[in-house]
Amino acid sequence: MRDKLEKILSAYADLEKKLADPAVVSDPKEYARIAKEHADQAELVELSRSYIDALDDIEAAKELLSGSSDAEEKEMLQADISENEAKLPELEDEIKIKLIPGDPNDEKDTIVEIRAGVGGDEAAIFAGDLFKMYERFAESRGWKVQVLSSSPSEAGGFKTIEFKVTGEKVYSVMKFESGVHRVQRVPKTESQGRIQTSTATVAVLPEADDIDIQINQEDLRIDTYCASGPGGQGVNTTYSAVRITHLPTNTVVQSQDQRSQIQNREVCMQMLRARLYEQELERQQAEQGADRLSQIGHGARSEKIRTYNQPQDRVTDHRIGFNGTYNGVLLGDTLPSVIESLAAAERAEKLAQAV
Repeated sequence: MRDKLEKILSAYADLEKKLADPAVVSDPKEYARIAKEHADQAELVELSRSYIDALDDIEAAKELLSGSSDAEEKEMLQADISENEAKLPELEDEIKIKLIPGDPNDEKDTIVEIRAGVGGDEAAIFAGDLFKMYERFAESRGWKVQVLSSSPSEAGGFKTIEFKVTGEKVYSVMKFESGVHRVQRVPKTESQGRIQTSTATVAVLPEADDIDIQINQEDLRIDTYCASGPGGQGVNTTYSAVRITHLPTNTVVQSQDQRSQIQNREVCMQMLRARLYEQELERQQAEQGADRLSQIGHGARSEKIRTYNQPQDRVTDHRIGFNGTYNGVLLGDTLPSVIESLAAAERAEKLAQAV
């Protein structure tokens, strides 16, 4: 362990030298890359120094202990050894977590798609409730939400809605929301007070750029049409809405919520890049199979991850058995606690795999 940590410290020192190199400073892209790597390694370096310092203190105390004949001094040295030895297991666990390669997408912004599932109008209303929950959650973290495309329901909520969330390490947090969300409650449209079970599917896609996904223009079919509102009511008479089909994969994206055809086309390309990137990630993960470090936070669209039970005032996350209150989670107040628990479970799983 010590040899590995000393190599890490040496590599970190090299990064600090590069940051002071005039040739690097004059190259903004290279400087930004090295500065980010330097910042990303800071916590690991601090833990490594603490671990090595503890080892050095133990070794020094043992050397003094072997040559001491003073009972009081021996007691003090032994206490110092015990204190430092007690630090090592926890430091080692934290270091192992830091040494596990992180998800390269964790730094990315996300595109989130919420789609009403089983339950008709109530499913669309629930999809709208989930969107509001994420809006409040994003606002609490200082993130920005931009609606890219939506298909409102006449009863309220959305048949589908896609939105972009930008901010610090958005995907590292939002990725835990992918999967099927189920609600059990008395719908507003139910006159007899019967409880109904409805579902909505949430897909969280890391935003991809041109570097991640190369799209050939000849592989695209681009259609334009008039934007419309609920029930087909005309919103405008210009062909501002855009639908793009990626012919090799038959992936279709569309947008009509932006003000111009150019903006709708750009939104469609953002969504298309994200979906093609997701398909590539799924292909890679399928190849890795059982070797994937963690399944938590990468819920398939068909996987039921959470149930919101209004009559029992309970929300249960089925991946970790977390229970919270219905209003607390759906209003966004205690959603952070659910996600923090999922992140902790993922870290524990990674640590178990690393041991």
